[in-house]
Amino acid sequence: MSRIIRLLFPANRLTSGASLFLLALRVLFGGLLLSHGIGKLHDFAALSGAFPDPLGLGSRISLMLAIFAEVFCAVGFIVGAFYRLALVPMIFSMGVALFVVHANDPFAVKELALIYLSVFVLMFISGPGNYALDHLIAERIRK
Repeated sequence: MSRIIRLLFPANRLTSGASLFLLALRVLFGGLLLSHGIGKLHDFAALSGAFPDPLGLGSRISLMLAIFAEVFCAVGFIVGAFYRLALVPMIFSMGVALFVVHANDPFAVKELALIYLSVFVLMFISGPGNYALDHLIAERIRK
């Protein structure tokens, strides 16, 4: 249990510069992904019949999972709440987009998914930084 708590709520202190850099990355890439998700949410009725179904769950459920990753998880990523848990669906969604949905497309079409996937994997490894809700929770847990 202790390992899971440390993974979910990292307490390592980073310099303020490193933490500001991680915060800027969270806001930038989380906000960009959120804008994609809000677009999907806004056009849900139109997209639900034609959305790609790479997992065989149906277009509607695939769209709902994409919206979950791109809206709800992106918000958690931005504020640093359950940061690593929020990143798992985001990484999975970008992996599916890159390796399944756009597998036969030219690189220019795959490029955005590759960028998101790379950033999200690196952010998962680095942790949220000091300016995140998870860091505040970690400090409370360890007191």
